[in-house]
Amino acid sequence: MSEERNIIHSFGEFSTWLSTLEDLDETLWSKPISEGKWSVSEIVAHIMNWDHHLLFEVIPSVREGKGMEFPECDPFNKKASDYAKSGVSQAKLLKEVRYKRELLVKELHTVPTVMLNKPLTVNGETHCPHTGLPYSLIVITHHFIYHDQHHQKQITEFLEANTVV
Repeated sequence: MSEERNIIHSFGEFSTWLSTLEDLDETLWSKPISEGKWSVSEIVAHIMNWDHHLLFEVIPSVREGKGMEFPECDPFNKKASDYAKSGVSQAKLLKEVRYKRELLVKELHTVPTVMLNKPLTVNGETHCPHTGLPYSLIVITHHFIYHDQHHQKQITEFLEANTVV
C-alpha cells in the first residue's frame, strides 16, 4: 500500500475508536473533560464538523485545482459545541460522526495520488509553519490524524480519571 493510502487508512481508524464511546455513561459523555474545556460529546461533534468541512469544502476545492480554505476556528468550533449541547442523543451523534468519517475516507480514496500530493495553499499560505512542508491534501489529512489523536488522548485520560474500576 502506498504511503498516501496508509495515511488515509490511518485517518479512517478513528471510526473504529468511536466504538469505545458507545457504552459511555451519559454523565461522562456530557461532562467537561476539565475546567473550561469541552465535554466528550462536544469534542466528538467538533471532529465531525471538521470532517464535514473537509468533505464538502476542501476536497471539492482540491478537485478544482484551487487552494484549501479553512474558517476561523472559534466560531466554527462553537457550532460543533452548540450541536453537541442541542439535545442530540449520544447514539445519534456517534452514528453521525462515524458515517461522516467513513464517507470522508471513501472520498479520499477516490482522489488520485497526484492530486493528493499536489502543492496547494491553505488560506493563502504555501507551507505549514510547524513542519515547513508544502501544503497538500495528504499533508492536511496527516495533520488531521494528529488532531484526532490529540482529542482521543484527552478523552481517554478523562475517562481513565473518571471511571471507577
